[in-house]
Amino acid sequence: MPDELIFLYTGTTQNMMRILLFLATNIAVVLVASITLSLLGVGNIHNGQGGMNLQALLIFCAVIGFAGSFISLFLSKWMAKRGTGARVIEQPQTQQEQWLVKTVEELARNAGIGMPEVAIFPSRAPNAFATGWNRNASLVAVSEGMLQRFSQAEIKAVMAHEIGHVANGDMITLTLIQGVVNTFVMFFARIIGNFVDRAVFRNEGSGPGIGYFVATIFAEMVLGILASIIVMWFSRQREFRADAASAQLVGAGSMIAALERLKAEQGIPVELPGEMTAFGINGGLKHGLAGLLMSHPPLDERIAALKAGNYR
Repeated sequence: MPDELIFLYTGTTQNMMRILLFLATNIAVVLVASITLSLLGVGNIHNGQGGMNLQALLIFCAVIGFAGSFISLFLSKWMAKRGTGARVIEQPQTQQEQWLVKTVEELARNAGIGMPEVAIFPSRAPNAFATGWNRNASLVAVSEGMLQRFSQAEIKAVMAHEIGHVANGDMITLTLIQGVVNTFVMFFARIIGNFVDRAVFRNEGSGPGIGYFVATIFAEMVLGILASIIVMWFSRQREFRADAASAQLVGAGSMIAALERLKAEQGIPVELPGEMTAFGINGGLKHGLAGLLMSHPPLDERIAALKAGNYR
């Protein structure tokens, strides 16, 4: 089979797997949330008199908001392996794989964390990511494109950056932040929806009308964008701290060289799934207002911060 057809087949299979993982995750969220709400005895969020039971609403939104975040966190390693097609190196087969495993082991030991699983995933773009809910049982992966074109010093710096994410507990931190913003988006969207339903659509019934559902969906979209801006701001700060961790582990010069190399190859499309982009070293480039939704700061800013010793 020609290489082009193999690549197309692999990409299609991975896309189907991502869709199945997305559906499975959402089903799990619904099941966990339903069981949790039943155990907590949370009843109807509408009080039957045109108002809302704010305590029940807050509990409902918190359960749904945090359930999705934590289920994604606990399944992150499993989903990352299947979503990217990553192959875990259990027994190194080549000198390069032996060097990679040994390098990660050294970096993990120096960072004071447990040895992560080491994987390679198929992608022409130079990238790497780390994930996992436990800093002592995480996963770090590097793309085939990076292994093929980057020097060992540059790859080591990138791996040190990913180890920095794990040591800093960035996956758990971002999960908590996402859970909080999810909760408040759902909470305020439903309050806005109820207000619009009663004040604008003049619904005088005991339950919510069509205006409630329309306004709630619209409010969730608007508030969701604002929430994403907040989450991505925190994500960008994580990148500066992970760069600082790499600078401490392998030296600022090596990390700067790796970022310069990433900058030189910035035209190659990032091939990580959307849910993994925030955990990769190369998050792509956006301009204008879209820059507020970037999971990574511009490479020039990261390089400048390292050169200035401003690790944030």
